[in-house]
Amino acid sequence: MDEVATAIADPVRRHILTMLRDEPLSAGDIAQRFVISRPAISRHLRVLRESGLVRDELVGRQRIYRLDPGPLAPLADWLAGLAGADRWERHLDALETEIYRTRRERRSSGPAEHRREHTA
Repeated sequence: MDEVATAIADPVRRHILTMLRDEPLSAGDIAQRFVISRPAISRHLRVLRESGLVRDELVGRQRIYRLDPGPLAPLADWLAGLAGADRWERHLDALETEIYRTRRERRSSGPAEHRREHTA
């Protein structure tokens, strides 16, 4: 997880991952989209490859890179737990259930019984 976090910490590498999300690209195609040098792009690609976030394949004389989002799962799970999103989701689900239960009870009791409850 630390290696993945380090890999995505750099904005250039995050941009490369975003590009690869849409389509596989050669190293040359990736480098053309940046103003930094090709050797610098190669270093970024190496970091992404070593973290497992990208896979490469030699096709002829070109190296084609593809996104592999699998290594992001443990980091995403950790972040979700840290943010407590599951806890809020459970609370909101419980609230929704209670609202529907209350509406159903009011409909089944009818308007006459509902009026008696509030006047008593």
